[in-house]
Amino acid sequence: MSVHAKTALLGAEWVSNLRVEIDGGIIRRVQKDTAAATGDAQVDVLLPALGNLHSHTFQRAMAGMTETRTVGRESFWTWRTLMYRFLERLTPEQIQAIAALAFMEMQEAGFAAVGEFHYVHHQPGGAPYDHLSELSQRIFAAVGQTGIGLTHLPVLYTYGGTGQGALAGGQMRFGNAVNRFLKLVEECRATLPHADSVVGIAPHSLRATSPDDLRLVLQAAPTGPVHIHIAEQIKEVTDVQATLGQRPVSWLLDNADVNARWCLIHATHMTDAETRRLAHSGAVAGLCPITEANLGDGIFNGPVYTAEGGRFGVGSDSNIRISMSEELRLLEYSQRLRDQSRAIMVRGEGSVGHALYTNAAQGGAQALGRDAGQIAVGKLADLVAVDRTHPTLCALTDDQLLDGLCFAAPDQVVTDLWSAGRHMVQRGRHIARGQIIPAYRAAVADLLTDV
Repeated sequence: MSVHAKTALLGAEWVSNLRVEIDGGIIRRVQKDTAAATGDAQVDVLLPALGNLHSHTFQRAMAGMTETRTVGRESFWTWRTLMYRFLERLTPEQIQAIAALAFMEMQEAGFAAVGEFHYVHHQPGGAPYDHLSELSQRIFAAVGQTGIGLTHLPVLYTYGGTGQGALAGGQMRFGNAVNRFLKLVEECRATLPHADSVVGIAPHSLRATSPDDLRLVLQAAPTGPVHIHIAEQIKEVTDVQATLGQRPVSWLLDNADVNARWCLIHATHMTDAETRRLAHSGAVAGLCPITEANLGDGIFNGPVYTAEGGRFGVGSDSNIRISMSEELRLLEYSQRLRDQSRAIMVRGEGSVGHALYTNAAQGGAQALGRDAGQIAVGKLADLVAVDRTHPTLCALTDDQLLDGLCFAAPDQVVTDLWSAGRHMVQRGRHIARGQIIPAYRAAVADLLTDV
């Protein structure tokens, strides 16, 4: 199959009349200044699609349920209590239906792939299913329905908090000791839905695992993506410091070989020294600005990180709002609000939108262990097309297009999306939308009655 674009971003260059030939999900040939051929998919503006590097799809069904203020109960930690109550009812069938909806929405918003940070493993109460990877298989089934690219990240979650506290309530569905966790990872690797799917590992956080367990899982998985929640909340920073004697980012950088295969999710509360060290490590900062704003986490240390050439990508985390452009927009706007300045997330000079988009495309691909992030021969065909005739984009030059996409355009400018060559969004709609939405509504009808 082939795609022909009137305008396309090829590396750092805008080109006209680009024809991209795809076979086996891989870009095989790229031709500039070429006419469309019969049978080509014809689009307006073609871009490398972003990967959504951090998602908990089941939380999509909670969107809008935690926005009422109750005196003394408006923090992240009370939000988490509701999330655990929610977990005590979710069935495998509901998890699959919710995941399919979230994956569909991601693709319609312009994400070609997702890092599913998957920590719901067991039955309510904590008993394993007959097949240890039952709930991962439900994620895989949703991936099969939607065609999204997948980096599956089974989560090691052993303790209920710092100091190796016991799991309780909804956490019981997460729990694995190291040996059972490694068995789960192997089961997942044996049953992946697509040839381009990847399995990594995700020690949940320094509060939900231990130094010894972290060392053991890293030894058992010497290659592939490693994702970890880190320094999301001030309470997390102080709890880890009280238990391990250091702030979480400092402890991790001192005690693990943090390198280009790592993705540190949130990394919100860092000192300038920690920020520089993370940037120099080659790891990716996994930023989730919509969720971080919704939960009141705080604001990432963008100026220092950007000045040091740090790598980043974006994710939709709790999935309260799935929007590729809005994640990038809020990342920049949060910096502006804090610093009372403009044009912050760009190193040196140049277009902020271009810097945000291209860095997130490449950083997201790195974090997902996915050979994508650019339109180039040999790369996965993770591609997104947008409508330049939309009122928010029609007056802009090529060099302003990504500024328009990041700061002005609605999600509806996305017309087409390919995940490893699978043409899943056409004319702005996912090709399986008609089946996915009714299944979601049916699945959550009973779930939501008693939550």
